Amino acid sequence: MCVSPTRLLPCVPLLLALASPSGAADCLGHPEALGTSRTIVVDPTEHGRIGTMDYTVTLPLADKEVVLTFDDGPLPPHTGKILDILAAHCVRATYFIVGQMARAYPELVRRAHAEGHTIGTHSMHHPLPFRTQVPQRAETEIAGGIAATAAALGPGGSVAPFFRFPGLNRTTLVEAHLGARGLMAWSADIASDDWRDITPDEVVRRTLQRLEAKGKGIVLLHDIQARTVRALPKLLAELKTRGYRVVHVQAASEGRPKTATVPEQWRLQTRMKPMKVADGGTPGRASKRLAQVPVQDGSADRDLWWHLGLRMRRLD
Repeated sequence: MCVSPTRLLPCVPLLLALASPSGAADCLGHPEALGTSRTIVVDPTEHGRIGTMDYTVTLPLADKEVVLTFDDGPLPPHTGKILDILAAHCVRATYFIVGQMARAYPELVRRAHAEGHTIGTHSMHHPLPFRTQVPQRAETEIAGGIAATAAALGPGGSVAPFFRFPGLNRTTLVEAHLGARGLMAWSADIASDDWRDITPDEVVRRTLQRLEAKGKGIVLLHDIQARTVRALPKLLAELKTRGYRVVHVQAASEGRPKTATVPEQWRLQTRMKPMKVADGGTPGRASKRLAQVPVQDGSADRDLWWHLGLRMRRLD
């Protein structure tokens, strides 16, 4: 029996097995689905910064476990199509919502929450480069994004205390502010490059190559991209074929205790030396630029994206 903290590490497989399993077998009508293998609950006040693209620790995942995250949305029709794909595979993800987009498309925020996904935030307007924002402006962006997302969800929803810096442009001052507010700063472990002008197949290839190098981790995707919609079914199928399992992440609360872990689980050891990819990037810290957004028909959508500070170009 595993009781002593000094003897906890050998019991890690038992702890993982007890963490809310919900696999493909529970995905009714979709026996080929990837599913969500388990849910872990984290305490942002104990682990305030995660993701090895920026930090020394990441989520306490077992080998071949992945957490899927989606940034910059919601944006129709792409966000809805991605939610359809995730539902068909019974996969739960974490969304980092831009506040301005939550105001524009609140029904998509509510849908993501209703379907069991975790809702984090990604600032109000996604200003870039975020690191050049004066502290007061950065704090306003953070608070505004949370407030707009909470308003979109309504009284029945809950915004997780998870925040991702726009463009991963972090600063120590803003990280200290997040910590004081009890917010967990999320970076990532694997960049998908789905914001780059590459094919959906190349998105899948780069993601899997980098995931194989690290063995597990947080995958960074975007729900505003047509290429991500096209890449996602193949990516999920490949993850299942290769034996990967999806983990859902929630924040600890009064009625939801944190998952028991040991410090070693929060450190990621790569399997092999990172390999270069076609554009010269590596599976390490990506030079993440804001996702390229498809031009929408209608001046209202076009003006909205310009106000967000996003460069617009036609992808299709």
